[in-house]
Amino acid sequence: MGVRILDVTHAAAGPFAAMVLADLGAEVIKVEPPAGEFTRHSRPHLDDGSGPYGGRFAARNRNKKSIALDLADDADRATFLALAETADALVENMRAGVLDRLGVGWEVLNRRNPRLVYAAIRGFGDPRTGASPYANWPAFDIVAQAMGGLVSMTGPDPQHPMRAGPLVGDFFPATLAALGLVSAVLHARESGRGQFLDVAMVDAMMAMCATSQSMWDYTGTPYEPSGNRSAEAVPFDIYDTADGHCAIAAPVDGHWHALCRIMGRPDLIDDDRLASTMSRARHRDVIDEVVGAWAASHTTAELMELLGGLVPVGPVMGPREWAADPHVAGRQMLVEVPHPHHRPTIEIACPIKFTATPANIHASPPLLDQDGADLRAEVAPTAEERPSS
Repeated sequence: MGVRILDVTHAAAGPFAAMVLADLGAEVIKVEPPAGEFTRHSRPHLDDGSGPYGGRFAARNRNKKSIALDLADDADRATFLALAETADALVENMRAGVLDRLGVGWEVLNRRNPRLVYAAIRGFGDPRTGASPYANWPAFDIVAQAMGGLVSMTGPDPQHPMRAGPLVGDFFPATLAALGLVSAVLHARESGRGQFLDVAMVDAMMAMCATSQSMWDYTGTPYEPSGNRSAEAVPFDIYDTADGHCAIAAPVDGHWHALCRIMGRPDLIDDDRLASTMSRARHRDVIDEVVGAWAASHTTAELMELLGGLVPVGPVMGPREWAADPHVAGRQMLVEVPHPHHRPTIEIACPIKFTATPANIHASPPLLDQDGADLRAEVAPTAEERPSS
């Protein structure tokens, strides 16, 4: 890839963005405080917690190098600035103004390296790209999901709003930031000019929840959560099976007709109440009763055998089921990664698949300052010759 990125991140969003870029082949240098980024020490651990990193750190920091720098220290700041002169891009997810106060913000780095792309992920964005009264507020995934619309769309009903389980409020903004950074690096290579870009976590969630805005704008009514159901598509739900749970989605005529035949209910195809997608939505209780009873009389494996390839279907799975699933194996989505002190761990692979330049996990998460000596030696002359701010 031939791209060097400084990763000045912590927690979830920033590390994930930088990891995606590392998976795609960028040289990513994680700049950590002397004590290490705090998720290094977060559970789960393979032992009593005294290891070099925990599972959360591992899941977001593979394929990276590490250097420990105290950016409040003049010598370490000089090393950082010298590294910035060698980099194509930087990604950070501190609160607005934190790196500026340390003397390593966008304006300083842009003077040092006009080609540098500077990508920031913040809860409410950066004043450089748009004013927000909340710009200095801290934020986590649950805040982004709540303010960005996802919580209002999720849950069993409007009285019980619910956040999504995964850190969507971190990882979706991170993915957009990685995409924006690549776009800006391409522009910099053509023009010689870097730029500042940022993604606000709340903004990213709003973009993800565009259906809610469309519903409000077109009809004046809010998008109300309905659990696993869809307001417009029936059947479209997670159904109980004899031994678990299974998703079945057959809202369009072709899939609905196939499902009716497989269930042994071809009479439903000719039922006037169920003749179209819209009419089926109006009679969802009739359909859910029939499909629910039929699904419950079969095991999940039986439903997969009956419906697979004919009607959209999928079992509810997690890590236990992934380990035995042929799709997961065929797509090589679980990768064994060496651990420096313990048994190998199993990590989720990069989901972006290429035919010519495969993305993969090629390096374990780094030990703290694992690459510090080499990186300091590389930039030592520059760090000594140039002022630190």
